[in-house]
Amino acid sequence: MKVLVIGGGGREHAICTGLSKSRKITKMYCAPGNAGIAEFAECVPIGVMEFDKLVAFAREKEIDYVVVAPDDPLAGGLVDEFEKAGIRSFGPRKNAAILEGSKAFSKDLMKKYNIPTAEYETFDNPSDALEYLEKAKMPIVLKADGLALGKGVLICKDKEEAKAGVKEIMEDKKFGSAGNRMVVEQFMTGREVSVLTFVDGKTIRVMTSAQDHKRAGDGDTGLNTGGMGTFSPSPFYTEEVDKFCREKIYQPTVDAMRAEGREFRGVIFFGLMLTEDGPKVLEYNARFGDPEAQVVLPRMKNDLLEVMEACTDGTLDKIELQFEDNAAVCVVLASEGYPVKYEKGLEITGLDNFKDKDDYFCFHAGSAFRDGKVVTNGGRVLGVTAKGATLKEARAKAYEATEWVSFDNKYMRHDIGKAIDEA
Repeated sequence: MKVLVIGGGGREHAICTGLSKSRKITKMYCAPGNAGIAEFAECVPIGVMEFDKLVAFAREKEIDYVVVAPDDPLAGGLVDEFEKAGIRSFGPRKNAAILEGSKAFSKDLMKKYNIPTAEYETFDNPSDALEYLEKAKMPIVLKADGLALGKGVLICKDKEEAKAGVKEIMEDKKFGSAGNRMVVEQFMTGREVSVLTFVDGKTIRVMTSAQDHKRAGDGDTGLNTGGMGTFSPSPFYTEEVDKFCREKIYQPTVDAMRAEGREFRGVIFFGLMLTEDGPKVLEYNARFGDPEAQVVLPRMKNDLLEVMEACTDGTLDKIELQFEDNAAVCVVLASEGYPVKYEKGLEITGLDNFKDKDDYFCFHAGSAFRDGKVVTNGGRVLGVTAKGATLKEARAKAYEATEWVSFDNKYMRHDIGKAIDEA
């Protein structure tokens, strides 16, 4: 089979690494790809939102299967375009990708189908939101309705911060058109857990759990980012929590989408909060998490392509997911200044240290080739992942491996998984 993967970040590198193990694939392309993905796939300089060019390329190369990985093309309907062209693809159609594309839609869905989540209100103009905040209990959470690269969420500890947040999202449009509508949500406390699932419209198969670290600085300080590191599995995701979520959250979400005429095929990412009142949904994503994919996929035993095809073909009930009985930790190496301002084009050295090492991975999030060298090409540059028998061992190995690679202005958090390590 000839396969085309859409995207060019760490998530896509993890996907391409997984797909490279499938015996069914004879040729893999990635658009636009990056310097790390080039090890497994022929990278094609087409942007993820250039739908016509992507479809034309797939036709020209007689692509058998397309994996659409990022949120923007999914929300924009790229899967629909490939379907119209008669090309099988992995990922939800546009009308199902709204599960991530609109927080207001997802909150309304949960309310309608009694899926546990925080109480909320939705606003289309800032004055109504400000009026509501006068009487609201603090702290409170403000969420831009649309896609904002995982950054459109503000946790406000008091009324002043909340008012400033409304201005930031709805008036200053810090997150662009994503802030045309805003969800104001009750602040929940507890442990956060991320759970990725494969879905074929009816059947759901749950992957192993993970936990992300969103803040830029140690001790969960600094600005929100796309993710500075992650570990898998979460020790807080117990069998009891899993049973509750399967019965009250996971399957009900799949059934609700089908009942709404928005059958979901692909990956649903469940962002959960384990509250005193039980697990509740923080957010949905309509694709693999980044960097969660970098610790979940390396632990998966199944042929990734076979599972993806089962999602597309509606045969997921015939698949049993299998994961290694171990742990993985991913530490993101970023450029100093991320997520605000940072330099690009800095040479990366030491990448060869990861070759022929089964338990270590260096996933490229923002890299490129320039004059025969691999250089930085984004705020998050690399995701250094290691597997170990325990989380403590995996964490030690991941941090050891961060020293194998170098570039100017290299920045990372030093406490990914530390709380678990010390527990």
